[in-house]
Amino acid sequence: MAATVQINEFNTVGESEESNITNSNMGSTDAPNLDPVANPVVPGEYTFEKWQKIEVTAMGGSSAIDNLKVWRTGALGGSAAHKTNAREATYGGAETFATPLETVSTLADQTMPSSEPTDANLGIGGDLVTALSAAGSSDYLIHQIGTDAGDVAGSTSTLNFQYDETS
Repeated sequence: MAATVQINEFNTVGESEESNITNSNMGSTDAPNLDPVANPVVPGEYTFEKWQKIEVTAMGGSSAIDNLKVWRTGALGGSAAHKTNAREATYGGAETFATPLETVSTLADQTMPSSEPTDANLGIGGDLVTALSAAGSSDYLIHQIGTDAGDVAGSTSTLNFQYDETS
């Protein structure tokens, strides 16, 4: 039996948690499962940061979950940039929750990969080599999209999550 895994999002002052989100849509409000049409980003501005974690709620007979990877597929359009704290090298460690910003993020300072990373780029317990051997969560994945004044609405991309599961 496989492990049970979900993506959780943390919003607003006080780290309000929404478990098992249905989408990672980016927009002009700090909310999980948001409708980007109702919460569009003004060209030249930033989306709110997303603060998310991969959570293993049940091991399901597995002995380890590790090698966490996250990346985006699909074009953003214009000169928009998707930034993140995820990285394969010089991992910054586990971040402490801070109220999501709608201005340029100081924590999401790496370009979100647009293809599957070779190695883990999201940590567990502050590093990239730790494995979960019981229910628990990854470090925070922080990501944000910045747009240019000349960008137009309408791009669609997919945020991909992957992990290894050892039986």
